[in-house]
Amino acid sequence: MKLADVDIRAALATGRLRIDPRPAEQEIGAVSVDLQLGTTFRVLVPGQTVDLAPSGGHWQDKMEQLMTLVEIRHGEAFYLHPGAFALGITRQRITLPDDMAGRLDGRSSLARVGLMVHATAHTIDPGWDGRITLEFFNCGKWLLAMRAGMHICALSFEPLLSPTSKPYARQSGAKYRGQDSPLPSRLGRLL
Repeated sequence: MKLADVDIRAALATGRLRIDPRPAEQEIGAVSVDLQLGTTFRVLVPGQTVDLAPSGGHWQDKMEQLMTLVEIRHGEAFYLHPGAFALGITRQRITLPDDMAGRLDGRSSLARVGLMVHATAHTIDPGWDGRITLEFFNCGKWLLAMRAGMHICALSFEPLLSPTSKPYARQSGAKYRGQDSPLPSRLGRLL
């Protein structure tokens, strides 16, 4: 079951659900809220090898070296080439209560020109607090110009039957807690 627009507005009004900056009325759909593209991206350094089952530590340091941080200004374009992958981030910071999960969906209009907005990470865990990293892939044939501030995805909200015993923001091992920029993979923290 998902929250309807009236439920979303009520949750925002009481502070149960927080979205900062708060969405404009036209950004609240029937069952979701449109989110905007932020100004920070990470792009892969080409020609590198990434060991998906690394031995030893320093995975995070290695990933930082394999991705370049790119900042643009509001309204400026970030260009994603055909076949390219990049991380981006939402403009909004989202805070979910312990008994609500979010579901991130790309926009159909963007997918129709080849832009995939999230490769796998569509569930936003209960207790999440931070901006959302987006996993962009251009599977089309055109160079895509994405502008900071554009509507990039939609977030819907699913109430849980009970509050989770593992709210994301309070887990000691929460790898992406409180993120304000697109963070590279922290897979190695599990090993």
